[in-house]
Amino acid sequence: MTASACTSVRASVEEVGRPEISVRRHRPPAPGESPTVRFEGKDYGSPVSMFVTDSAPGTGSQLHIHPYRETWVVRKGEAEFLVGGERLRASAGDIVVAPADVPHRYLNVGTEQLELVCIHPSDTIRQQDL
Repeated sequence: MTASACTSVRASVEEVGRPEISVRRHRPPAPGESPTVRFEGKDYGSPVSMFVTDSAPGTGSQLHIHPYRETWVVRKGEAEFLVGGERLRASAGDIVVAPADVPHRYLNVGTEQLELVCIHPSDTIRQQDL
């Protein structure tokens, strides 16, 4: 999964008078570039990483696993999740959690864009594609 580029801003304690604050600024993807945003917490002093996806109908992730649980927040659209051997559907407002070390994927089964936030409880995204 290729992620779009961004800029980041880090302010030191001396500059703002409080603990370091990090901001990852969004920019629209260039033509032909994936709209998926990949955020790795280690680059910003955060213990959490995530993908923010924007998937067209009929597209999704490939089957993969993580050594930790993954949480998906469906922001828009309708997704089918395959977790282990179980298929389930989720739509805007739903939250799905997959166990660690279990193969999983998602697919946009709706007629509009699917927006997901894919939360990884790790400062880096550790993913093995299957």
